[in-house]
Amino acid sequence: MKGYYFITDSKLSRAGNERDVLSAVSCGVKIVQYRNKTAETRQIYEEAVRLREICRDSLFLINDRVDIALAVEADGVHLGQSDIPCLAARKLLGYDKIIGVTVHNLAEALLAESIGADYLGVSPIFQTATKPDAGKPSGIRLIEEIRAEIDIPLIAIGGINHSNASEVVRAGADGLCAISCVVARENVKDEIKKFQEIFLATGREI
Repeated sequence: MKGYYFITDSKLSRAGNERDVLSAVSCGVKIVQYRNKTAETRQIYEEAVRLREICRDSLFLINDRVDIALAVEADGVHLGQSDIPCLAARKLLGYDKIIGVTVHNLAEALLAESIGADYLGVSPIFQTATKPDAGKPSGIRLIEEIRAEIDIPLIAIGGINHSNASEVVRAGADGLCAISCVVARENVKDEIKKFQEIFLATGREI
């Protein structure tokens, strides 16, 4: 679970979720998270089915919705602090599925690891407008603090762009997500490749 981590955003996307995900997997993205906070359940399910087919060679995770993840046989879910608890999700999904948990401080990170999270989304690193309720940015200090105590993979998110991504990787992030500076651009592939090159330039595998 290293390198650029793709999250869909239909509101920001210029091409649409399906074309964005096609672009992502075609240039080597290994993990895709489908996030849709506004559509009705049937619409989310139907789009998830289509995206699941695109992601046969990549890990496909569903944001929040354990029911959708089960229905489309996704590889797992990503949960926020206000979503169904990790332990409850694990009972429903079993131990062969991936569960990621968003954390905002070291205490949340330690708890999530102790109850079986497979990876952590550390957020928000920098100021972000993509997720208005993300909270106060922590800076790379939080990545360094959690990295010193946690063994499972860390995915950094929030305000990350091509200018600050290298310091995020050097701080200890195994992966990173940048949404607006990818899906809102004309060439999604080119923007993702820039992030992949940053990982390679810092000596990290992707």
